[in-house]
Amino acid sequence: QLQASGGGLVQAGGSLRLSCAASGRTFRDYVMGWFRQAPGKEREFVAAIFRSGGSTYYADSVKGRFTISRDNAKNTVYLQMSSLRPEDTAVYFCAADRSVILSSITNHGQYDYWGQGTLVTVSS
Repeated sequence: QLQASGGGLVQAGGSLRLSCAASGRTFRDYVMGWFRQAPGKEREFVAAIFRSGGSTYYADSVKGRFTISRDNAKNTVYLQMSSLRPEDTAVYFCAADRSVILSSITNHGQYDYWGQGTLVTVSS
């Protein structure tokens, strides 16, 4: 089970940190991802982090502004978002999968487990 939190309303240029807490004792075995979905749009990849936390991947639209990290001792993955823009407004979802491979890491269909989503609204 995944529980996302940390969303809210922020002005353009501001920052937010999202958290996703996972239950279970095998958190470290899962690739963790963040996706987002804006109204009327498809769910899109934001960032992902591999099991050890040594490898991270980002959508071009957030590269340099967002940072994904994980704390395997706390069963938590984070998304630090900075320099936020109005186009970052969306519901953000965390996702987990044990077997997703690098070539499929941006494909939301490859993730088996999803959190409930947390709304991020960036005002201009």
